[in-house]
Amino acid sequence: MRPMNMLRALVLVALVAVAAAGCAKKTVQTPPAPPAETPTQTPTPPVTPTPTPTPTAPTTGLPLDQATLGKLQVVYFALDSDAIDEGGQSSLDANARALKSTTGDFVIEGHCDERGTAEYNQSLGERRAKAVQQYFADQGIALSRITVVSYGKDRPAVEGSDEQAWSKNRRAEFSLRK
Repeated sequence: MRPMNMLRALVLVALVAVAAAGCAKKTVQTPPAPPAETPTQTPTPPVTPTPTPTPTAPTTGLPLDQATLGKLQVVYFALDSDAIDEGGQSSLDANARALKSTTGDFVIEGHCDERGTAEYNQSLGERRAKAVQQYFADQGIALSRITVVSYGKDRPAVEGSDEQAWSKNRRAEFSLRK
């Protein structure tokens, strides 16, 4: 049995030696770089995109006050929607013109009607306020002036459990940032 163990040990040593020799690193030669071509035409300079101007707060204008905010039009929304319809766009265009002539910060309040869970309405109110915020940003009003808050169904404008009341409660309103 001893010669058999000795033979096994020699075979094992030989296999390890072959494996170690096969794993040796090979040097890779990089081919020389091709010669630089001489251009036959003058290259056109790369086109750099014009950056979109970031809206900034006006440096001149009247300070934003409660009287000015009271003149802003409320924006109303359809049931379960944060989409701004044509009437809402018209109201927001007028509001944006008024806000551009002022300085100061304000809050966009998102509201919902009484239907749905508190969590759902809180989320929907926030989406409505953010939709108005984005509309104002697209009109050039600085985002730094705007705070968004959702009151969900907690602050109805009109009490009632019918479509007439509900349609007045699905809205975005404006207040001064404190």
